[in-house]
Amino acid sequence: MSNARRTLGVLALTCSILVAAAPARPQTAAAPHALFVWAGDREKKGNDFLLVIDADPRSPQYGRMLTALATDQRTVRPHHTEYTMPESGMLFVNDHDAGRSFILDVRDPLRPAVAGSFEDMAGFAHPHSYLRLPNGHVLVSFQHDAEPKVPFLGHAAPMASMSSAAMGKTGGLVEIDDLGRVVRSSGNADAAFADNVLMPYSLVVLPQIDRVVSTNSSMHDPDLFSGTTYQVWRLSDLRLLKTAYFDPGERLYAHISPEEPRVGPDGSVFVQTLACGLERITGIATDAPVAKLVHTFPGNFCGVPTIVGRFFVQSVPAVHGFIVLDLADPAHPVEVSRLTISDLFRPHWTGWDPATGRIVATPGSEEDNRMYLLQLDPKTGALTVDDTFRDTDGKTGFSFAKRVWPHGWEGAGLPHGAVFSR
Repeated sequence: MSNARRTLGVLALTCSILVAAAPARPQTAAAPHALFVWAGDREKKGNDFLLVIDADPRSPQYGRMLTALATDQRTVRPHHTEYTMPESGMLFVNDHDAGRSFILDVRDPLRPAVAGSFEDMAGFAHPHSYLRLPNGHVLVSFQHDAEPKVPFLGHAAPMASMSSAAMGKTGGLVEIDDLGRVVRSSGNADAAFADNVLMPYSLVVLPQIDRVVSTNSSMHDPDLFSGTTYQVWRLSDLRLLKTAYFDPGERLYAHISPEEPRVGPDGSVFVQTLACGLERITGIATDAPVAKLVHTFPGNFCGVPTIVGRFFVQSVPAVHGFIVLDLADPAHPVEVSRLTISDLFRPHWTGWDPATGRIVATPGSEEDNRMYLLQLDPKTGALTVDDTFRDTDGKTGFSFAKRVWPHGWEGAGLPHGAVFSR
């Protein structure tokens, strides 16, 4: 239902939500600068957890575990966190394939707590990405309609076993406050694109022009490499304004599976695709936005990018590391550096820490199951590994190999999203 405001009464009937008002929790004196990593059990026998790591380069405990918060969710597919730490300290994370999100109170890094959780919400299922609005609320992309046309196998069933018909090929956006209450929602179905996969993946908020841009790409394995569209919304009333195709370019593939949109230094929106293309959207405030393929990276399965100043940092599994583009001429990005971590490392998530000038990089496979911190030269775009960020084994980076974790569980970790404290 488009542009439908939901009352709390309706919410109680349509959502599985366990949120209560978070009481004031005084922060521990001299709270450390922390890195929060959302992870699970690689063997999927244990539960999802939030790991807290000392991220202060000046600290003698730099790179060491401080604490961990266990949840009651058996690991299915721990996935996204928010991209940056919100001012409220109430962090949204999800186990995507379990169809469940958590609201974590991390105001005190040494005492994180689960404030609540939710599954289906406002008629939508499988929340994916979270973006903060100017009012402090969270705008969440939901991949699917919660009312499929055929019987749904349930969130506990493997995603690979679910048919597209059962999952539904449209979803929506939902605005939620820090207590997990629905403020408003809007579906993304577009009759003119009825034959397309319109599963909201991620989004970016552009309050200066009253717009939201979302991408459509499926997390459902049979539908991978099928999405090819983006959508433009009016932020003030969450009305869908436009559905449009990305530019296929000369090779006719790099636009497939658009994922992460980011605002460039010129105000245009850059979108990374799973097929390792880079699209640029302009004219977003007009009735005729235009997407143009401006760069192609090697290989496929390119992951979460980060923009720092005029530099676009892209995780590229094919080079076992990263490629940095200079966006000084946004229509013609230029590669200025690349970094290979190891022959086995396949990067996925990146996130920027303005406090220390570091970029976190989590692994996308178990062959090199280590997380690294990177440093970016703000003048040249040269990218290097922070060799001072070391685990207790003395090696650079943090290992998610089998170990005993602070919450008492023993096993190999499966990390994904990561975000620094403010």
